Amino acid sequence: MQVPKEGDYIAIQSYKHDGSLHRTWKETMVLKTSENSLIGCNDHTLVTEDDGRRWVTREPAIVYFHKHYWFNVVAMIRDSGVSYYCNLATPYTLDREALKYIDYDLDIKVFPNGEKRLLDVDEYKAHGAQWHYSPEIDHILKENVKVLVDWINNGKGPFSQAYIDIWYRRYQELLHRRA
Repeated sequence: MQVPKEGDYIAIQSYKHDGSLHRTWKETMVLKTSENSLIGCNDHTLVTEDDGRRWVTREPAIVYFHKHYWFNVVAMIRDSGVSYYCNLATPYTLDREALKYIDYDLDIKVFPNGEKRLLDVDEYKAHGAQWHYSPEIDHILKENVKVLVDWINNGKGPFSQAYIDIWYRRYQELLHRRA
């Protein structure tokens, strides 16, 4: 599998623990790939839900995926400031078809004012019982929530305004080159 280059477009597919397709983002521009991570941007991207519903993202978003952390980060760039949606999920894999991961329901939303909310705890418990999440997965996810909250509290990586500015500017440069 050839690693996508800066400026290439990839699809993103999230799955559930039972292997069912959960959600697909049609086009995300790759901004950077490294040995362990991928940074991209999508803007007005077609999203298809598992039930066939389709919608288009409303604003540009910088996306961050890592091969070792059990979370990914979507930084939505809005007029009111950056809002973050953090999915507790497996590290990503990449194949010819898409960047892929298993979504484990739990999410942390961070508002422009810094307020944090843990979302979908009931969904996590229900799916955990339904699909028999192992104690190991539960432990890994809870440990990664701690890492994620530490990153948020300390403005690390995608939670830094400078990071968002750099990568959004790079997205605009690459878009301009294509025009």
